[in-house]
Amino acid sequence: EIVIEKMEVMPDHVHMLISFPPRKSAVDVIKALKGRSAFLFLQTHPEIRQKQYWSGHLWSSSYYLGSLGNMSKDVVERYINDHKYNAYKK
Repeated sequence: EIVIEKMEVMPDHVHMLISFPPRKSAVDVIKALKGRSAFLFLQTHPEIRQKQYWSGHLWSSSYYLGSLGNMSKDVVERYINDHKYNAYKK
């Protein structure tokens, strides 16, 4: 039901374009994405959990969420593409 249409992982945050049915609340969608991704990541990388980073949490409790509104999906996809992290630039 939740579709990740576009995603770029940055050093300290993630850009995502997601779609979900209107019957789902945005808060519930964010909780589901953060919860499931943290579970899978920490299952794959138990050494991170053992170091107790971030008080034992993978994600911070905050997030930014915006709706497309009058923007087209193409505009948001272009923004995400244009803001890809390039480790070689540093």
